[in-house]
Amino acid sequence: MVSRSNIYREAIEILKGNGIPDSEFDVMCIFQDVFEERNPMFLPLENVSEEREDQIRGMIKRRSEGEPLQYILGEWDFWNCTFKVGEGVLIPRPDTETLIENVLKICRRKNLRSPKIADLCSGSGCIAITLKKEIPAAEVYALELSEQAMGYLKRNSELNGADINIIAADVLEESTAEEFRELDIIVTNPPYLTAEEMNELQPEVRREPYMALFGGKDGLDFYRRLAPIWRDSLKKGGSFCCEFGMGQHDEVKKILHENHFINIEFSKDAGGIIRTAAAETEE
Repeated sequence: MVSRSNIYREAIEILKGNGIPDSEFDVMCIFQDVFEERNPMFLPLENVSEEREDQIRGMIKRRSEGEPLQYILGEWDFWNCTFKVGEGVLIPRPDTETLIENVLKICRRKNLRSPKIADLCSGSGCIAITLKKEIPAAEVYALELSEQAMGYLKRNSELNGADINIIAADVLEESTAEEFRELDIIVTNPPYLTAEEMNELQPEVRREPYMALFGGKDGLDFYRRLAPIWRDSLKKGGSFCCEFGMGQHDEVKKILHENHFINIEFSKDAGGIIRTAAAETEE
């Protein structure tokens, strides 16, 4: 048998040797998962069972081959919830929590206690489910096209006890938008990576679904389609909130203006990058 400290150090060296950034963080997350302990290195000299050693080595091998840590663990935290993730679904990221803050701010400002909200390109459901948890009286619709992502969306809704309306639909089709009227808020984190960015992705990000990442040559294809076909699904004075990539805010603002959205406000994420926009339809 090996001790926790021995296999811990060995695992870090393996990941570092394979060029994996933040190796110590990744190994600690794996140890926390395997041992089901917050501080698994509290007992560094304790021997590791053969079963757990095999489990650790298997997870380290997967990570060293470029598989995302979140897929290996099978879940990831977002806001105050935990979401199941795996192959075929976009991993929830802290940047997207800015969208949650935007929607909650709008609801407070407009005193919306039971808003009607549509989450477009819902993926794992992290946005729709979090909003339902934060605003229990909200009527929330989660729209997703991918069958693989849909499985995670349904599972995450059940695991988090969020009674949302899950709909398999292509949000770029006008017929989909026509099914919705009098929405208070539309929120979306659509694909927004450019062709150049797709070619420069880290190996682990390449494992995430292409359709959830690629937004066309300049990354803005979805915004050009969503803004005109979903505008009329909002109430007068309704809000459209979207996430986008670094440096895309001017073009997103232009698209929203061209489609008669007003009162456009930008918000920065925790890293200080302009990450989201919130706009309104005309009264």
